Formats: sequence, C-alpha cells, structure tokens
Amino acid sequence: MSEGGQSEPAYKVLAAELRSHIAAGRYRGGVRLPTESELSRAYGLSRQTVRRAFLELVTEGSVYRVPGRGTFATENVGQYLRQLGSIEDLMNLSADTEMKVLEAPSRRVDLAAAGRLRLDTDVVYRIVFQRFHDQVPFVVTTVFWPESVARLVLDSPQVRQGATSDLTMIGLIEPHLQHPIDECAQSITATTADAETAGRLGCEVGHAVLRVDRLYSDSQGRAVELAVSHFLPEHYTYRVTLRRNNQ
Repeated sequence: MSEGGQSEPAYKVLAAELRSHIAAGRYRGGVRLPTESELSRAYGLSRQTVRRAFLELVTEGSVYRVPGRGTFATENVGQYLRQLGSIEDLMNLSADTEMKVLEAPSRRVDLAAAGRLRLDTDVVYRIVFQRFHDQVPFVVTTVFWPESVARLVLDSPQVRQGATSDLTMIGLIEPHLQHPIDECAQSITATTADAETAGRLGCEVGHAVLRVDRLYSDSQGRAVELAVSHFLPEHYTYRVTLRRNNQ
C-alpha cells in the first residue's frame, strides 16, 4: 500500500483493511491493534496517514483508544452500525442496506395507526418490508401512510411484493409530497418478538428485539408516515449524536 497512484486516499484504504480485520475477529478479546508506528512501517505510510485512518475508525465507533495502552476494537463490531442525527441520515439508510417488500401496500381500517397519524378517518395504507445488511436481515418494518400519501406511490415498482431496492420509504415518498419532510418524532422500546416478527427476522419467539417507532411530519406539521420497526440487537447498533443548543 502506497500513498500515491491510487484513486482512494491511502488513509481510507488502510481504514477499510483494518475494518475488515476487526470484522474477521482478529482483535477480539481485548487484543490491541497495531500502533501507528507499527502500521506506518508495515504499510509504508506516514504517521499522519495512519492517524487519519484511526480517526475515521474512532469516529464511526469501530475502535476506541486508551491513553498509554493503545487502540482496541469495540465489542459490537460485526453489527450494523448507524449513527443518526438528521432526517438526511435516516434517508441515507439505503446507502449500505437493501430493502425487500414482504407485503405490498394495502388499504385497511386501523384505528391506532390512524390516530397516531392524526387523521380524521380510520383508513390507512400499510406496507411491510425487511432490511438487510450483508444479506443478513436485521430489521422488519411496518409502515402506515395516509391514503393521500399512499396513492402517490402505489404504482411504483419498488413497493410491489417481493421487490428489492436500496431505497427508504421516506426517500421514495418525499419527492411526491407537496411539502418536504421536516421532522421525525422517535421512540425506542425494548420488547420481545411475536411469532410473525420472529419468523421474519429468523429468531425465536420471545427473543429480545428493539422496537423503534418513527412518526414523520412535513414542514406544515402534517403527519405523512408512521414506521414501526423491530431490530435484532445482535445485528444492529444505534447511535445518536447530541449537541448543545447554540446560545
């Protein structure tokens, strides 16, 4: 590995290689990663380049550094990790995952979903899909739309049963909305998988799962989507960055 003559920066190439070693379990059980000087010699890179690679891994949560001891792999390596801090982050979930539609949109009466969507009718449309990372299903999601929103995408091939794509549902519907999605109200609950959820996630009934409810609203305060997701905790890590309000 050299620092010149390649399209991708050398620090990113090194970070990717270290990431693959971590995923393969080379640094499990508290085994220290090589030091900056060791990696510099082994790969023929400058210390600054190695430092940038480490910084990328620290920022994404793949490793942590202990002053005086070294750099170590985090224990959740191998899980799908998503750091969220904006609506755009949620839309970009499609960047490294694949969606498969299990149930195409269907019209139904659902008092609970309609109430959460703040509708003046009990009629909603429901679609169910799985999401995969490295071909492993890590979440099953049930989405509810107001009828007016559902009709915008009912003819889209991406919502047919069995369809696969790298889209998110909010990414699919937003271009058709009169006003952009502006807010997501989220709640997270620890629960267990019922028979249907267990079958779709490939786990046992009663297995611990993470339930994440997200209610999306447009810039006019109108609810446009309710998404209820059940994540397998052994295949998913959730991280949010919180920042202090500007004074």
